Amino acid sequence: MRSLTISFALVILIVSGSLAHAQGSQLAASVSNVASKEEVNQLRGEVAAQRETIEELKALVQRLVSQSPGGAAPVRDDSPSADGVHLINAAFVEPVQTAKPATKDQKPGEKKTDAPIVAGWNGEHFFIKSSDGKFQLQPYGYFMADYRGYHGDGAPSNTFLISRARLGFQGSYGTNYDFAFLIDAAASNGILLRDLYVNIKPNPALQVQVGQYKTPFAQEALTADTGLDFVERSLASLLYPSASSSYRSPGAAIHGDLLGGVVQYWVGAFNGKGMLATNTTNEPEIIGRLRFYPWKKKKDSLFQGLAFGGSIGHGRSRGLSTEQSFAAALPDAAYTFFPQFRINGPIERYNADFTLTHGPWAIRAEYDQLNQFRRSVGSETSDNLGFVSLPGVVSKAGYVQATYLLTGETRPENGQPKVKHPVLGPETAGITRGTGAWELAFRYDRIQAKELGISLLNNPLTPGFVPTFNDHTDEFTFGVNWYLNNWLKYQANFIVDRLKEPSVAGQVPQNFFVMENRLQFRF
Repeated sequence: MRSLTISFALVILIVSGSLAHAQGSQLAASVSNVASKEEVNQLRGEVAAQRETIEELKALVQRLVSQSPGGAAPVRDDSPSADGVHLINAAFVEPVQTAKPATKDQKPGEKKTDAPIVAGWNGEHFFIKSSDGKFQLQPYGYFMADYRGYHGDGAPSNTFLISRARLGFQGSYGTNYDFAFLIDAAASNGILLRDLYVNIKPNPALQVQVGQYKTPFAQEALTADTGLDFVERSLASLLYPSASSSYRSPGAAIHGDLLGGVVQYWVGAFNGKGMLATNTTNEPEIIGRLRFYPWKKKKDSLFQGLAFGGSIGHGRSRGLSTEQSFAAALPDAAYTFFPQFRINGPIERYNADFTLTHGPWAIRAEYDQLNQFRRSVGSETSDNLGFVSLPGVVSKAGYVQATYLLTGETRPENGQPKVKHPVLGPETAGITRGTGAWELAFRYDRIQAKELGISLLNNPLTPGFVPTFNDHTDEFTFGVNWYLNNWLKYQANFIVDRLKEPSVAGQVPQNFFVMENRLQFRF
């Protein structure tokens, strides 16, 4: 405390000396300007008062130093300085901090100041980043409020629904690291975590992503939820890896862009059992995917927005873990078209898809196949004796769809169009209000699943008969998308689900009519 007092007194002493010097300078200036005798006498009096104050401060500092325990005796320096102030040298108890060497961009003796943090809005998300841009953090989120109406024998009740309510962060650290974290507060299965990963990118052609995220199998699976052309994904999505858990699974993948993005590739290994789920076998699910953009650099070409590719996947199921074939409930929840069976053995997946975007148009199509083997699963009779291998479950699905923006905006491959004339804000300079962006959409999709029967009547241990299941269903979807601005979207879908061979006892072949409404807000 005493040392702090001494330091404070020295500061006052120096400042006072500076003031005295300034007064002397003013006196000289006044004299040089032929000041009056009264002005000269006034200035001399002020300088004398300043010197008297300095002498009192010098005496105070001497007393404090002499009373400081362990302090060295003060040494007087009676030689006058240029401004007539006498300085006192004193030894302080506090250790003296040595100055750090100047950095390359810092001049010697210059005090380094911390650069301010930058925050703002980049047109899509809020962001916080360092002034050099090496660290950046973006909070983002979205929610989807639905109302669904059904008509059909055995259809669900009409209901309001919060289908998604997600909040997370994404960002970068330097130029070689990206990361993301996303939770869902409206998760019906109780699992909040959706995405948690880090992407290491030494260069665009070689990147490594580790954590939990969407398995890179199909173009619709990799489309962001907020960028979907329809309220629900297609029937083909029932055959994707980890379809029952938002297509996400823990794993790691190597991926990259070749030839400036003309070729994209993914090779990954995943648990394949869903979000936060451990694997049940020693064999991970391997996914390989290629996608081509042959005319990407041809700006004047009709096919600049053409992309096509395919994927293959191989995994394994475990009968002792009571694993079953894919869940066949429709994405709009109208009905379940195919039963589930015990599976054991390899799982094979195949995919082919393409997208063509040009101006306000977008055309997309996809084909998927899933083979689930049933080796040594038993006879499925009441006694369930033995370990009989049965024919596997083979499922095929596909869709074709088209969208057209009536208001002339450009349709991106993945994401929402930039609204030219939004209905509501945020207010932005140069943007004129209007009716928003309006889009028409149509999709036809179909799925078929087959499990061949087998006769076991001649088997002495497991006599019986396994029936054949060969069911399929298809649907027509008509949609209108209204983009009020870049963050608020309303969707209305009218769906005709055609149930051909019911898998539920007591249900009859019929058409189900579904009306889906969704208001989506993102930031």
